Amino acid sequence: MKNTLSRGLTNLLPMVLSLWLFWSLFISLDGLGHFLLDIVELDNAFVGTGFILVAVLVFISGLLFSFSPFAWLYSWLEQQLMKFPLFKSVYGSIRDIAGLMKSDGKPKNQKTMLIKQANGGYVVGFIMNQTAPKPLTDALPDGDWVPVLFQLSYQMAGVTSLVKREDLIEVDWSFEDAMRFNLTAGISAKSITATNAKKPIKDSAKDTLVDSELEAKNSDNNH
Repeated sequence: MKNTLSRGLTNLLPMVLSLWLFWSLFISLDGLGHFLLDIVELDNAFVGTGFILVAVLVFISGLLFSFSPFAWLYSWLEQQLMKFPLFKSVYGSIRDIAGLMKSDGKPKNQKTMLIKQANGGYVVGFIMNQTAPKPLTDALPDGDWVPVLFQLSYQMAGVTSLVKREDLIEVDWSFEDAMRFNLTAGISAKSITATNAKKPIKDSAKDTLVDSELEAKNSDNNH
């Protein structure tokens, strides 16, 4: 009974939460569109009219930003508003997050890396940018320093450290899969690759004994 309920919950919960999230977003944008239609005193023909209006306005704004005069005007307005400290903090954070979704066809800088710890273990990290800010590199010893993000499990927070490029081991692993691995502390089944599955953990004491016996036999045969 308990296993059946658990199986149903683990399978349905992600789907239900995802649908609820997108439905809430749809309702919010649709409500915004209805508000704009009410301002210009236009009737709402059907449910979703507001959402369509918002989508059209976003598309038009994207076209406008492709023209230099409009982009320059928006940049000037942005600079004026950024003079207010509170607005600068809030707007700057939102703009940086939105910038993560903007690619413009350029290759992404994010790369998955392994960094060796003092105890001999390794930590999965991510290069988010190929260069560190100049004030930091000026304060650090000579070397090719890069900012590396260490994502914390089950949190949106992480720690950014500056690491020498020569101390990084690049991993052929997509940013999305590696991030999922870190966020779920390795529990996510999709993050376990076939390569890792073919390398079971060995009993070190038993293997050492077997290896010693084989070496002894080989030595006797040679003599």
